[in-house]
Amino acid sequence: MNVYDSIIKGLNEAIAYEKGQLKKGVKRHVVKIAPLPNYKAREIKRIRQTLNLSQAAFASIIGVSPKTVEAWESGRNIPQGPSQRMLELLDKNGSSIIKNYVL
Repeated sequence: MNVYDSIIKGLNEAIAYEKGQLKKGVKRHVVKIAPLPNYKAREIKRIRQTLNLSQAAFASIIGVSPKTVEAWESGRNIPQGPSQRMLELLDKNGSSIIKNYVL
């Protein structure tokens, strides 16, 4: 079976499953995604300081500019979507994330 046929078969099975027509032999995985956090200026600065990072190093890890981190920490801007999720990861697991990060 080529890739196209495999994709079409999978899509048809997904449609049949949603219609309740296909139940036997179907593997199902349920994924729960936590709500997006809402970190504010004080919390962002706390995370960065807890990790003992400069604004420049913190920005590099998150993938934003140092000016962006400065704006977040001063309350001029609020991080959006992916940045909020990255802040959550750093807040919960920061030391293990950055220990292998080379600046």
